[in-house]
Amino acid sequence: MTKKLLRITTASVSLDVLLKGQLAFLNQYYEVVGLASGEEVLKKVSEREGIRTVEVNMKREISLLADLASLWAMIRTISREKPFIVHASTPKGSLLGMLAAWLCRVPHRIYTVTGLRFETATGSFRQLLIAVEKLTCRLATRVIPEGEGVKRTLLQEKITRKPLTVILHGNINGIDLGYFQRSSEVERKASALRKKVFTFCYVGRMTRDKGINELIHAFAQLHKTCTGVHLLLVGPLEQELDPISETALEMLHHHPAITFTGFQEDVRPYLAASDAFVFPSYREGFPNVVMQAGAMGLPSIVTDISGSNEIIIQGQNGIIIPPKDQHALLEAMKYFAEHQDTVTSMATSCRPLIASRYEQKMVWEEILHMYQSLEKIT
Repeated sequence: MTKKLLRITTASVSLDVLLKGQLAFLNQYYEVVGLASGEEVLKKVSEREGIRTVEVNMKREISLLADLASLWAMIRTISREKPFIVHASTPKGSLLGMLAAWLCRVPHRIYTVTGLRFETATGSFRQLLIAVEKLTCRLATRVIPEGEGVKRTLLQEKITRKPLTVILHGNINGIDLGYFQRSSEVERKASALRKKVFTFCYVGRMTRDKGINELIHAFAQLHKTCTGVHLLLVGPLEQELDPISETALEMLHHHPAITFTGFQEDVRPYLAASDAFVFPSYREGFPNVVMQAGAMGLPSIVTDISGSNEIIIQGQNGIIIPPKDQHALLEAMKYFAEHQDTVTSMATSCRPLIASRYEQKMVWEEILHMYQSLEKIT
């Protein structure tokens, strides 16, 4: 009888985007069931991956009554499905999923730590987030840090005493190199976007903790003395929970050398139309966009944070700078703009480095091996 694997994330978009392809691969060996909030996207995941999905509404923010309702729905689902493994990622989905699986006595409860929100929090809220992280890890039978940086933080903050093993070189799903490449179709679309000046590209949410304030101000300062540069901002503007400053918002919309595209389903043409990638985030688990940029042959300027500093090798496929340091970001962008031969040389190393460390099927095989090892100890 095929054993059952219940894969949990808070939002269905995480199953759809972050675990694309992996669920179908694992479904060849286990009966995979996906659980998340968001009915419409779950239908899409079910059809594409060939798995069953279950919707459980979950809120990203703390909401006691809503969280209790979500927990009860998870308990009922797990009691009905009787999975051999419950594997969760994303903060809310992991806490509720591990608690529900523990209450239902699921033998294998795996928590993949994809990022640590408490790293940029302060005061009592930081302590609350640390307590939640400790509880989630305690409820899990196995804790998997997404990268070495996350692992170091878990150890330094004494979040858990459980053995911590990163899968291969890190990341939750690897990268599809067949998709992230400069195909003729991608190049055709990129040609319509490409500027005749040196272009920096950022892909991600437009929020404060992604370093957007520093990025926009550093670029505006650079443009005053180096007019042959352009900044391409790709991603949704989120001004509710973690807004960027009013001055940065004004420049995002009106600076003559900044193009803001909003969310884009396919980011490949925008990467292909650029010369370098810049990602000044304050914290990450293991950023997919830096891998994607590398696969598309773009050197990156990243901050010295978990994940980013594991993908980028200083001076080989990019530059690493301190987080929250606008001056360092300005100097790095200025260096790229003034040393384009060096950037071109770095670009030749980008895709081979990504391919050798994060090719998707290698990651999937390692995850499968980890699951299969559990069968030997049951």
